Amino acid sequence: MFASLNPQIRQWRSQRVWLIGASSGIGAALARDLIGKGARVAISSRSESRLLQVAAASEQVQIIPFDVADAAAWPGAFQQIQNAWGGVDLVVFCAADYRPERSWEVKAAQVERTLAVNLASVYFGLETILPDLLARQAGSVAVIASVAGYMGLPNASVYGPSKAALINLAELLYADLHPRGLGVYLINPGFVKTELTAKNNFSMPALQTPEQAASAILQGMEQGRFEIHFPRRFTLAMKCLQKLPYRWRFSLLQRLA
Repeated sequence: MFASLNPQIRQWRSQRVWLIGASSGIGAALARDLIGKGARVAISSRSESRLLQVAAASEQVQIIPFDVADAAAWPGAFQQIQNAWGGVDLVVFCAADYRPERSWEVKAAQVERTLAVNLASVYFGLETILPDLLARQAGSVAVIASVAGYMGLPNASVYGPSKAALINLAELLYADLHPRGLGVYLINPGFVKTELTAKNNFSMPALQTPEQAASAILQGMEQGRFEIHFPRRFTLAMKCLQKLPYRWRFSLLQRLA
């Protein structure tokens, strides 16, 4: 009953990891940690120059720049990994776009880009990688969502719903893929100090560094957890808030807003 829901990744040296959205923030911190642990790491984002900085000339790293929101670019990017390593063991979807906005501030162009990066790109990636993982009946997928997906929060009019969709997607992926031998990790960070959260003009409780976030993520994977949420002093409070009746929850959220 209490067995790990996912494979416990004990030895990173044997892992081929593809990080999508690794030029900064959590993705970059994960790349550096995994390089230090001896994993072979492929890193992707639109900015080749920033990826080069993350890679720091490591021979363990493949740099594969492309726009994750471009569905046609995915097969070629994955082919580069297959050519070099014969496949991939873990794919982590880190790419994110965010703009703090209330519902009356939403603009169509920004909505389109945010949903393309945060949500559609994950579907593009799944279409690309799952046939190979399923054929081998081995490998794992990790989706970085957010506690902003737990409930409707002020200032997250597009970002929050996109992350809620990722939580839903990770749950159904687990139901689909676990019986076929694949792992699925759902990652729900609280506030992490990144270029995206720097846009916020409000106090962010329990703010963590990308390095702290990366450490929590890898620890969760090593333990085989399905949902990896952190920092727990904040995320557990959010889970309790989520369980409140709407009348009470809305009252608290209006005070926060």
